[in-house]
Amino acid sequence: MVLRVAVVGSGPAGSSAAETLAKAGIETYLIERKLDNAKPCGGAIPLCMVSEFDLPPEIIDRRVRQMKMISPSNVEVDIKLEKQEEYIGMCRREVLDGFLRNRAAKCGAKLINGTVHKLEIPSNNTNPYTLHYADHSNGSLEGVAKTLQVDMVIGADGANSRVAKAIDAGDYNYAIAFQERIRLPEDKMAFYENLAEMYVGNDVSPDFYAWVFPKYDHVAVGTGTMKVNKAIIKDLQAGIRARAAKKLAGGKIIKVEAHPIPEHPRPRRVVGRVALVGDAAGYVTKSSGEGIYFAAKSGRMCAETIVEISNNGARIPSEDELKLYLKRWDKKYGLTYKVLDILQNVFYRSDATREAFVEMCADLDVQRLTFDSYLYKTVVPANPLVQLKITAKTIGSLLRGNALAP
Repeated sequence: MVLRVAVVGSGPAGSSAAETLAKAGIETYLIERKLDNAKPCGGAIPLCMVSEFDLPPEIIDRRVRQMKMISPSNVEVDIKLEKQEEYIGMCRREVLDGFLRNRAAKCGAKLINGTVHKLEIPSNNTNPYTLHYADHSNGSLEGVAKTLQVDMVIGADGANSRVAKAIDAGDYNYAIAFQERIRLPEDKMAFYENLAEMYVGNDVSPDFYAWVFPKYDHVAVGTGTMKVNKAIIKDLQAGIRARAAKKLAGGKIIKVEAHPIPEHPRPRRVVGRVALVGDAAGYVTKSSGEGIYFAAKSGRMCAETIVEISNNGARIPSEDELKLYLKRWDKKYGLTYKVLDILQNVFYRSDATREAFVEMCADLDVQRLTFDSYLYKTVVPANPLVQLKITAKTIGSLLRGNALAP
């Protein structure tokens, strides 16, 4: 094989890319700074990801079949999945990421415990890229300075991607997520056995939502907001703690976490023979804040494109050829991102619109359409009468909440 590829970052995006490349026999290096990393994350994954990525049942902590949407005035709407076999998976990222990383290594990816400090860009289209990194395999924090030369690089190193900076991929607006992991008394934990909660309101987030998601032996309680509001993130976290106070009574905080969430794709996601995937590319959806499935999917799609255009590693692809990955991605998911962007702008504008949003979620047709698109990542068009009903209900809810008033 001619082709050598370095994948920087071993979250769902990087590990999925490395696994696909290694399976094709391509010389693949998977570089991860922290092998026990527990990324702050709600940890929800759609049902289709379980089968599509062959996830074993033991890495899924909870199978959520019920949700509560809670409005600013504490109106609660219960949402239940109709089919017994359907659920939303709840994972701890340290468990999910570890599984995907180890599987990539078993498939032949060479795992390097290292921190990439610099990506040296070649002066022409054929010379290799040089990665300067600190190798931590000796257990030290400083590591040993090393270099690696490869023909292509996949940047899967998160929202603060060094690979993205190296190729001048451009910036994006981002949100801040803040989360506490709370261990609850047994009786309180039983309430969240297969239930997740989402809270909306200015007190918990001016532009997003807050959540209580069940994990293996604790709940994740958190909120998110755009970076312009990051100074008040702890006040917003206090807001969700207050709203859910009775249900969280007696709980003990076992971990506090925070991280950035990209709000739209970067202006440039392929430059030369370097491609960005996952959070590094900006593939988190508006409205729902979902990123795990789209990270894994983007890593796999990028790698599949590389395998295809390189003839299984027999030749080095060009920038134009690598951009085929972007065309495929945007064609498949571009509309999803646009629709969720519109929904966030419409329903998260004020407490009046949030009340309307929660009211609308009580409709069974709305629930079915929403869950179909989330669980299976395919938007099944409703029949015209159902679509008309949903549209009328949306407008009616907005009018009742004075949400359409200037």
